[in-house]
Amino acid sequence: MHFMFHGQRIAINVPTWAALEAELRQRFASGQGFALATVNLDHLVKMAASPGFLDAYATQDLVVADGHPIVWMSRLARQPVELMQGANMILPLCQLAAQAQVPVALVGSTQVALEDAAGILQGEVAGLNIAMRLAPSGVFDPMGEEAGHILQQLNGDGIGLCFLALGAPKQEIFAARGRQLSPGVGFASIGAGLDFLGGHQHRAPVWMRRLALEWLWRIVSSPMRMVPRYARCFAILPGQFRQAWLLRKRPPSAGR
Repeated sequence: MHFMFHGQRIAINVPTWAALEAELRQRFASGQGFALATVNLDHLVKMAASPGFLDAYATQDLVVADGHPIVWMSRLARQPVELMQGANMILPLCQLAAQAQVPVALVGSTQVALEDAAGILQGEVAGLNIAMRLAPSGVFDPMGEEAGHILQQLNGDGIGLCFLALGAPKQEIFAARGRQLSPGVGFASIGAGLDFLGGHQHRAPVWMRRLALEWLWRIVSSPMRMVPRYARCFAILPGQFRQAWLLRKRPPSAGR
């Protein structure tokens, strides 16, 4: 399953959790870094509007589906992928890191939120080594000097897995830069996942998530911020579903 913007192809290249787990085990064992992105409708909107974000996304090693509309499109295209939301992957990724004895870093959000998330994760995952917790400044630029210092620190501390809670597009741009400057680090962009984990933001109830209504919860919780965002997301849905339908009509080898 893939999306096209300005001639650039962005593919969901990890369709299942089993495939992601196998890939990460191999990379942790070999000390090979990665950039893991979770594509959703908001990201598609941003890619269409920002060449810089599009370029950063194109360099991500691993891309999974974060959002029910993405999964529905994949089914329409007859290239089904599993739903793998960033917030839901934090604990399983930490379990993989602990098993591989890979040090973990938490970067983004606020220092209090990171400390709370770290406490929960270390309580849940035996042997987990969270070696770094760093909340950047409020004027953080993923291409700036501060970001460069963070990447140097990740290298110096031997970090193998770094959760990025910087929000899009900053986290994906930072991860793309990190692939060049910190090739042994695995970057996982998880948005508000650490805030959810530590209770600093409240996620939709499970029943709403199961009914694909998390978007409604977020609109009600923060209408000034979320109504414009989801309006832009809904606006691109017809065109994206049309692209998925066109993929469905292609021979299997041509659509992947």
